[in-house]
Amino acid sequence: MDGLIILDNNGRPIIMSNFRNHPPSYPLVHVDSFNDALSKTQEAGNTKSLDPVLYVSNTMQPSLCFHVESGGLRFLCPASEDVDPVYVFTFLQTFLTILKEYLHDISLSTLKDHFDVVYQLLEEMLDDGKPMTTEPNALRDIVLPPSFFDKILNVAGVSGLPSMTPTPFSSPIPWRKQGVKYNNNEIYFDIAEEIEAIVGRNGSLLSSEIWGNIKCNCRLSGTPDLILSFTNPKVMLDPSFHSCVRLQKYQQTSALSFVPPDGNFVLMDYRVLASATPALKTVSAVSSTQLQLQLIPLILKPVIELGEKGGTINITLTPRTLAQLRHGLEDVVISLFLGNSATSATCHVSYSSGGQGAGGVQDREKLEKASGTWTWIPKEKIIKWTIKSMKATTSTATWSLKATFTCSEVTPRPGRAVQLTYRAPLMLISGLKVDQLRITGESYKPYKGVRVSSGGSIEWRW
Repeated sequence: MDGLIILDNNGRPIIMSNFRNHPPSYPLVHVDSFNDALSKTQEAGNTKSLDPVLYVSNTMQPSLCFHVESGGLRFLCPASEDVDPVYVFTFLQTFLTILKEYLHDISLSTLKDHFDVVYQLLEEMLDDGKPMTTEPNALRDIVLPPSFFDKILNVAGVSGLPSMTPTPFSSPIPWRKQGVKYNNNEIYFDIAEEIEAIVGRNGSLLSSEIWGNIKCNCRLSGTPDLILSFTNPKVMLDPSFHSCVRLQKYQQTSALSFVPPDGNFVLMDYRVLASATPALKTVSAVSSTQLQLQLIPLILKPVIELGEKGGTINITLTPRTLAQLRHGLEDVVISLFLGNSATSATCHVSYSSGGQGAGGVQDREKLEKASGTWTWIPKEKIIKWTIKSMKATTSTATWSLKATFTCSEVTPRPGRAVQLTYRAPLMLISGLKVDQLRITGESYKPYKGVRVSSGGSIEWRW
């Protein structure tokens, strides 16, 4: 990595690191190359087609330009030497995470208000193209987070006040500060899992992966040493840990032994062994791959008929099993791209509980609320159907969307798949459970909170 460049929403550089080993024109060439590539995708009407890594040839030495977007800003990272893309994107994501911790919001206005903080973070995190200090707790000892009190002092012109910050790198543990104290000692674990799958037009599962992570919010005094154990750790495959976790201890006992950082951090990421989940643990290994379809709580049936300059759409949703909707689903979103030539769309959504309705105005209002809302997004050429809360009392409950659309071309070319996303609170796909949390090194007994949730991102082809 050669450095970092931050662009505003007009493509103008507002902040960039020091490119010591390159001429002044080097970062500007990458800015121009990125803006040219972005304008071409905007003219084509699909900015999502912009490659995350751009090849830049109009320099003395061919290079690459890695980029991500956040808060309407673009973050560019040129690289003139061979480098693993995952390495670069991991640094960019780490930089964005720390910016959010410092500024609470990434936008043009917040960066303008805190130029000095952003520049200091760049200098400490990236030195001559090499990542240096990336631990938030260590950075807070070097770069003071902005506060409202600091703003008042700067406006008033007050300076020379004594600093209360400890000596940088004074703690023997890089990720935890010394002398942390809380009135209430608490630690919270947030376990989330998501299934990503592709379902064929005949309803068979083409591919699927289940990913999970454990996030932690630590508010413990002193330097506690924790051991977190699980009742069924075999469901976790290919784990990736925070640097605080003792790897050898995990390999021996499948328990997480660590001295936690202060505040929010990601404790671990993992992949779920689908055949070990409660829903499929009795299924043989030969058939478990296809039966992973049972982990998707909904059955989607799309019927799309195309005609001259338009077509009709009929999408129905039914619960796969009543048990999977016991806690309900939230933020269910079904979207379909109608093609670049689409001009308009009208929809009607409905819900049938599958049982005897009481009738009346109140019952009709409940049905209308349960059916969700639809939106036609002209700029993106997408129909979006949103159901905020989905619960079923019978296995025959049905949600339906009927739509017609028009387009400027004689032959419509809609997307070949319906996108389905959802959240399932209070439920984990893997059935992972926390057994106990033990603490040593401190005399207090902390409060422990565990929250679980799951979700899905499904591509359903028609």
